[in-house]
Amino acid sequence: MRFVTSIAATVLALTAAVVQVQPAAADSAYQAFGTRGRAQDVKRTVDIVMRDNSYQPQRIQVRAGETIRFRVRNAGELLHEFNIGTAIMHQQHQREMQAMFESGMMSATSKDAMAGMDHSNMPGMNHGVMGHGGMNHGAAPMRHDDPNAVLVNPGKAEEMIFRFTKAADLEFACNIPGHYESGMMGKVVFSR
Repeated sequence: MRFVTSIAATVLALTAAVVQVQPAAADSAYQAFGTRGRAQDVKRTVDIVMRDNSYQPQRIQVRAGETIRFRVRNAGELLHEFNIGTAIMHQQHQREMQAMFESGMMSATSKDAMAGMDHSNMPGMNHGVMGHGGMNHGAAPMRHDDPNAVLVNPGKAEEMIFRFTKAADLEFACNIPGHYESGMMGKVVFSR
């Protein structure tokens, strides 16, 4: 009986490890189409206005090799995200964001609910394993700092500089629970 229990415990541990490691691929998946941009390489700025569950503009045209500064303003009453990725990346990140909300790390109106919280024991959110280098679960606050995404509190603005290295089937979206499903997404179109 102990042998069977040991095998079951090993299988559960391996399954948990696989589940925690899988998001690392999604977290670095942006590298297939881009990277953090440098301010000195910016050729243009795109202004994004987020409202409660819409973007303006709803379509962004880019070129492979282009570095863009995105000025993202949240004109809504809720917390919103501007995240550039594939549909599959957004699906994965929506699960992560749901877990963050359920744990109290953020609220419907503030990303700052995360500050100072120790979420190292939160199931499925081992960011060290997941490749979230900027998400420190010790004394420092957790950051949402992937180069392809920015969270913006209501009434605030943030900037993000991103370099598109090659064409891909991309969209920008808000992955806060319920926002993507209500239509808060737009298309990234590559021109030649």
